Amino acid sequence: MTKKENYLRAIKRQNPQWVPKEGEAVRTVRPPICERPALAGKDAFGCEWSINEKAKGGTYPAERNFVITDITKWREQVSFPDVSAFDWSVAREEARKIDKESFLVGGFVEMGIFERIYLLMGMEEALMGYYTNEKEMEELASAIADYKIAFIKKYHEEVGVEYLWYGDDWGTQSNLFISPDIWRRVIKPHTKRIYDCARSLGMIVNQHSCGKIEAVVGDLAEMGADCWNPCQPCNDLRALKKQYGDRICFIGGVDSQFVLDNASATADDVVAEVRKRIDEMALPDGGYIIAPSHSVPYDPEKLDAMNRTIEEYGREIYKHSAS
Repeated sequence: MTKKENYLRAIKRQNPQWVPKEGEAVRTVRPPICERPALAGKDAFGCEWSINEKAKGGTYPAERNFVITDITKWREQVSFPDVSAFDWSVAREEARKIDKESFLVGGFVEMGIFERIYLLMGMEEALMGYYTNEKEMEELASAIADYKIAFIKKYHEEVGVEYLWYGDDWGTQSNLFISPDIWRRVIKPHTKRIYDCARSLGMIVNQHSCGKIEAVVGDLAEMGADCWNPCQPCNDLRALKKQYGDRICFIGGVDSQFVLDNASATADDVVAEVRKRIDEMALPDGGYIIAPSHSVPYDPEKLDAMNRTIEEYGREIYKHSAS
């Protein structure tokens, strides 16, 4: 069985032969539209980004000179990028070189509806807007979804995306940024339209959302998300697997905060954490792709322990279940 075949089996819960590592059967083609600059500057919407040269996290929103200064006037203040005005030739060439027998063609769409709204407005104004101007916020969410749909259609036309990583961070360490009810009224319907577009084009939808979003994981399954990453352990992953494991694939879960990036944790702690996640998430028939709950640099010894345990125990678990 190829890595691609096994990866698809894991996503579809069709008895994979091993627990795959995130990305091992995906080759992502980056689009030419910049929604997060690598260096300080403006993105395609005109939002400003800063960089801390000493930090490892790259760029972050500058929190100044916001594009939207009055939510009631957002139509006058926002200009959406023209997806046809960008040069897609490099992306087309990258896609052409992918061995499609061995790998899925991946697409990367970041800064989803919730994130783009706070980038345009600033976090404080955006969070207040959901409670004071819900109608205008929902209309802005709809317009952003329209742009994302046009983007995804163009992306597919140019490179043939099969596996779409769609990012929109909704959670803190302890809860959603906004109430589940408001999320369902403002964010959910337009995110579903994005899923519907991607799925109509034959794409697998891999929803990225950091934080504790367990209150809406059932909604993701209902909306048609095939996968959710990065599954931070601030969520009750065992319970979510039991409740929704027959409807959605979980990606991630290996604790970054308290194990991989914890100076006091040992390689043995990493081994125990990996085995725990595989035990909780991989059975009975797949639905789990393993990865750290955040992608940041880690100690090489811990990475080696993680990868070795995934390779060994990630195969052993299905041998045991078949016997």
